[in-house]
Amino acid sequence: MTTRRKFVAGSGLMLAGILGKGAFGAEAPFASAEMLRGLKPSPTDLMNAAAKVEALDPSTLQAFVDPLPVPAIAKAVGMRANPEDSKEQIPYYRMPMRETMMNVHRDLPPARMWTLGGSFPGPTLETQSAKGMMVEWANELPARHFLPIDHSLHGAGKDVPEVRGVIHLHGGRTPPESDGYPEDWVVPGKSQTCYYPSSQHAALLFYHDHTMGINRLNTYAGMQGMFIIRDAREDVLNLPGGKYEIPLLICDRMLKTDGQLEYPVSAKPGEIWVPEVFGNAILANGKLLPYCDVEPRLYRLRVMNGANGRFFRFSLANGTEFYQIGSDQGLLVAPVKLKRLTMAPAERADILIDFSSMAGERVNFVSDSFTVLQFRVGKTATGERGAVPPQLHQFERIAESSAVKTRRLTLDERLDDVQRSMGMLLNNTPWHAPITEKPVLNSTEIWELVNLTDDSHPIHLHLVRFQILDRRRFDTFHFQEKGELRFTGPVVRPDPNELGWKDTARADPGMVTRIIVPFNGYAGRYVWHCHVLEHEDNEMMRPFEVVKG
Repeated sequence: MTTRRKFVAGSGLMLAGILGKGAFGAEAPFASAEMLRGLKPSPTDLMNAAAKVEALDPSTLQAFVDPLPVPAIAKAVGMRANPEDSKEQIPYYRMPMRETMMNVHRDLPPARMWTLGGSFPGPTLETQSAKGMMVEWANELPARHFLPIDHSLHGAGKDVPEVRGVIHLHGGRTPPESDGYPEDWVVPGKSQTCYYPSSQHAALLFYHDHTMGINRLNTYAGMQGMFIIRDAREDVLNLPGGKYEIPLLICDRMLKTDGQLEYPVSAKPGEIWVPEVFGNAILANGKLLPYCDVEPRLYRLRVMNGANGRFFRFSLANGTEFYQIGSDQGLLVAPVKLKRLTMAPAERADILIDFSSMAGERVNFVSDSFTVLQFRVGKTATGERGAVPPQLHQFERIAESSAVKTRRLTLDERLDDVQRSMGMLLNNTPWHAPITEKPVLNSTEIWELVNLTDDSHPIHLHLVRFQILDRRRFDTFHFQEKGELRFTGPVVRPDPNELGWKDTARADPGMVTRIIVPFNGYAGRYVWHCHVLEHEDNEMMRPFEVVKG
């Protein structure tokens, strides 16, 4: 079914909206940030308006002139006492939130970004399972935001500072006071120190801003990076490591011809929020159309979808198959052979690509019509070529009978009289309403995510990992009228690469997506939300509280 959003995303009209006219000469749906953000213009605003900087068409740039950067591994600056065991000293890191000029492409001026640790993506934090760390997130940002704030959004009013930050470790089993609760932000000149115990399986996690009402802007500006946990289960598999393991954060952005980020706004005065943002500049580790030199052997790619709202469908342009060996929360039971990999925002995929048969070739890594990067395969390999393990990590699927409670929770959208989105809700409940989900610590629940909207929503629960049970199509109109589930299709089991442990699940439109969740770890207040950041910032987020039994 073609919905308004599928049409907009597929046609690229959302990007065209930042120009004065649309693709067919009609007025564009979005005006410029400088025109409509409702703030006193800064000197930069006036210069941009005078110069009439236009949107960049990435196809006008020469491709594959920049090497793919690999984020540096963060270095500890000291040791601190473990909050859970004062006799133990654990590594201490300091990560500044800082404005940084980043080179996105050789032929563009440096782009102003807001970074964590001074780069985009930020330095990779790496540890072993059960080896905790302390991280101080220090806000050293300017006093004014350079992207357009919608002060009508909850938590982003003019009664709070314009520049704020709080960092969440996505996928981390973290104490509540270190989880990055959206209202626990700090302003420039202040910092927040978090404890990450890492008592979980090896996995690719990531850290990013989570500030109430402006999360989408801070993350779009560059405030995210990767976090890798390793363990002995993974070590025995002899997976590619060192230079043969490539962390890969991929996101889309809109750029102007002067190399600067552009974030679109609506034409509605005083309410400039837009429901989704799709850019045509696809960045791989912060670079536009880079190349990556590889040997004709097996490589491990740790892929993360860092986009605000774009779903990627990755493949090799020559049609070569590859293997997915892990998802959000670590290794699968066995490798899954794929030709195309679909990833929603915030999902991670651990994949193996064997370049042995491509010696001397240049192979593009693509998502639909977008080229992400080019692999340049050398003619010879150093040492062993590597092999795909037949088995990975054994674990059991959770029995539905172990759940002590089933919750039915709706995904809702508010529309105005002309069918424009006015925001999203979870269970038709705003953020500030009393907490209604209070699972008991160490209990297991089934959550039925009833999607009444036209969108796929990547739903993320903080603190926990879970398994996807199934999806099933239902009659949305009957549910809205009667409150009853009338199923119209068969039960759809998860895809083979969705059978591992997850922390983000795709809830498709007109379907009930069921997940089974063990609420292990810590008691306290956390959140669950849609990871389309524009949705999250406009009320598609709710707190839940894990209570002691």
